Amino acid sequence: MYNGILIKYGEIALRGGNRRLHETILANNIMSRLADMGLADVTRVRKDQGRVYVEAVDGGVIKDTKKVADDISHIFGITYVCPCVITDNSDFEHIKELSLALMKDAAIPGGTFKVEASRADKKFPLNSQEISAQVGAHLLENMPELAVKMIAPDVKITVEIRKKVYIYINQAIKGPGGLPAGSGGKAALLLSGGFDSPVAGYNMARRGVELVCVYFHSPPYTSELAKEKAVDLAKRLSFYTGGIKLYVVNLTEAMLYLNGKVPEVKLTLFLKRAMLTAANIVAEKENAQALITGDSVGQVASQTMHALAATDSAAGLPVLRPLAAMDKLEILETARKIGTYDISVRPHADCCTVFVPKHPELKPKKSVIENMEKRLVELPVMLVGAVDNAEVILV
Repeated sequence: MYNGILIKYGEIALRGGNRRLHETILANNIMSRLADMGLADVTRVRKDQGRVYVEAVDGGVIKDTKKVADDISHIFGITYVCPCVITDNSDFEHIKELSLALMKDAAIPGGTFKVEASRADKKFPLNSQEISAQVGAHLLENMPELAVKMIAPDVKITVEIRKKVYIYINQAIKGPGGLPAGSGGKAALLLSGGFDSPVAGYNMARRGVELVCVYFHSPPYTSELAKEKAVDLAKRLSFYTGGIKLYVVNLTEAMLYLNGKVPEVKLTLFLKRAMLTAANIVAEKENAQALITGDSVGQVASQTMHALAATDSAAGLPVLRPLAAMDKLEILETARKIGTYDISVRPHADCCTVFVPKHPELKPKKSVIENMEKRLVELPVMLVGAVDNAEVILV
């Protein structure tokens, strides 16, 4: 009987003058998700008084409402999603009958319930307390086996009187919160096959940042299965963000060049600088404003403060590190929650694990690294060529 889905948001309400823009982006993201589910022709998305609603068109119902609501609940910017009944008929007898029908569908035999009401439409003749009391009385009259319980009831039914009437029970699905994807600019994510970078991308996308992914492939040292991991990780991230563009950049030539030109203890630093430089070229192509990495301070030798300082100067754009203060257990927990863990755990090495020195330098000097790189005159041309010949995949 559900003909609508009520969508609540949190931080968007604090956006001030940008609130309407964020609401519009959120509504567009929801419409895009509905289109992906094949529901574009039977539903519509509407904004009303600080909420967003999905409604069935032409008096219809939304089939598999729980599944549709669950899919929508993963969209950034949403705090809660509730399947609901929406009606233009504000006759109170009609409201009571709809509430009864919902309760019969949801109630536990011999269970408890509570009615909550809110009245945004002050023209409605009853106030919130009166609505709650009279709807509750109607439910008890028709379902005497139930009992009222004000704290932690088995079923809570909510009646909201707005321009329309919205009735729903306690089936609220928690969303990720944050800001709508695409509302906070664009950044290039250096996506490896590991655990960290997908979590970093997720965290930044949750702040409204649109992602462009850059994966560095190094055949024959990395396999097609490693590339497949990266594609699958990008697909998983796109579940939350909408479509993502993935650049697969062949870094083999540059890696072999560096392996023969720089000391082994400094090789990882030069490889990371090469990746940041290539990612910066991608970012410029895509009009992105920053780079994103999965670095966590001190996790490995290339992520000490000295090493990060020695690599960042290779990037012409700001480098965002949303995992900087997270430990590995926190990162793995998030990976499990967002569905990237089972992909990252596949045993296929990416180029970040190739040519890793046994004893990397822990406290490199930025000036020394930069002066050494000036002598690598062929490297910039190699990196431009690698990006120009990159495989671009839309996921």
